[in-house]
Amino acid sequence: MTHSHITIWWLRQDLRLSDNPALVWAAQRGKVLPVYIHDRTRGRLAGGATKWWLQQSLAALGKQIPLVIKSGETAKVLHDLIAETGADGVCWNRCYEPWAVNSDKDLKSLLRENAKVEVESFNGALLLEPWEVKNGSGTEFKVFTPFWKTCVGLLEARGVIPYPPPQVTWHEGVASDSVTFYPSRNEPDWAAGWDKLWQPGEDGAHKTLQHFLANGLQHYANGRDLPAKPYTSKLSPHLHFGEISPRQIWVEAKKHAGANCDKFLSEVGWREFCHQLLYHYPTMVEQNWKQNFDAYPWRKLEGKAAADFEAWTKGKTGYPLVDAGMRELWHTGWMHNRVRMVTASFLIKHLRIDWREGEKWFWDTLVDADQANNACGWQWVAGSGADAAPYFRIFNPTSQAEKFDPQDSYIKKWVPEYGTSLYPKPIVDHEAARKAAMDGYEMVKGESA
Repeated sequence: MTHSHITIWWLRQDLRLSDNPALVWAAQRGKVLPVYIHDRTRGRLAGGATKWWLQQSLAALGKQIPLVIKSGETAKVLHDLIAETGADGVCWNRCYEPWAVNSDKDLKSLLRENAKVEVESFNGALLLEPWEVKNGSGTEFKVFTPFWKTCVGLLEARGVIPYPPPQVTWHEGVASDSVTFYPSRNEPDWAAGWDKLWQPGEDGAHKTLQHFLANGLQHYANGRDLPAKPYTSKLSPHLHFGEISPRQIWVEAKKHAGANCDKFLSEVGWREFCHQLLYHYPTMVEQNWKQNFDAYPWRKLEGKAAADFEAWTKGKTGYPLVDAGMRELWHTGWMHNRVRMVTASFLIKHLRIDWREGEKWFWDTLVDADQANNACGWQWVAGSGADAAPYFRIFNPTSQAEKFDPQDSYIKKWVPEYGTSLYPKPIVDHEAARKAAMDGYEMVKGESA
């Protein structure tokens, strides 16, 4: 193939050079122009924490390649770059959020018809495409366990082989716009010190994986529920931004076969399940998957309910495990998964505040905030989602702490005033809250979506 072509590689949530099918395709055509476009008109605006991560990740990638960062409406930016450089190809790796699926289709048609360029998109984000995994009836799965069993069968039959980094000739000389993602003038800069906790970028992603495989994986199956222990991978933000691919994780983890490996990969599978659900049910970000939950009598965010919500966001509920989790989130941009379930359950079932309010808070404060994972996780806890926890499962935050943080190590780390007169009294009584939640759930009990 001639190398006279210039291909625009449009980056989004695939900020890596290895196992990147769009980059492989572009490199085979000829010169590659890597472009990231800051387009405020496309989809849901990123939260503060992910904007911090994005800025660091793009800076890391920009040290490796002549990355061009542009600001503006995507179609116009791409058309302008085609005119400026004479590029005759555009490629990207697919995103699966509802707005991205629709706008990408339109953009592909627009570029082919108006700009007369070759356009291709690829799967760089998932082990399997959302439309590839079918149940016996030929439709999508709604329950995780058979979904993942089917995925594993497909993957083992096909083999999982990541793409090696290609030899690339970069097209240089295109100027970047001046773009600052974080912080904006309207936002608090709460990320001071995060650079000591995280290493955004492809190199940091692979270091994080190897550290986990060497130190955390052997304890994972049971240890993943202990928030005081370093037994979780912390790969979720790296996965969200595509600094590492699930294919790469699969291949490396499989070198450590066994029950811990299987459990870890099933969590990667849960991410696949969430993306599959969002693809087939695009309204689940904002609407109850089980529509009967529309009848649930949420408290309006005013008066006492508004004060309760603020206490939850600040980690001042008087329930130590909840407070520790919410403070860990604020201070680090991340929260242990077991504690995510407890804090979410507390907001939904103890405070009877709509899961969507919690989802918005997590969207803004999590460095791994992901449309599919966030919506699925909150709806799972609420009982309104696919394969959800039963509506009557109400985590007792006190017994959860006794079970998973028996020495109070995690709690004391994040709530140093715990056990002193400075620690607040509980904002709600557990038994009274449980009864109120159950009374509310009587309105939706026994019905299906």
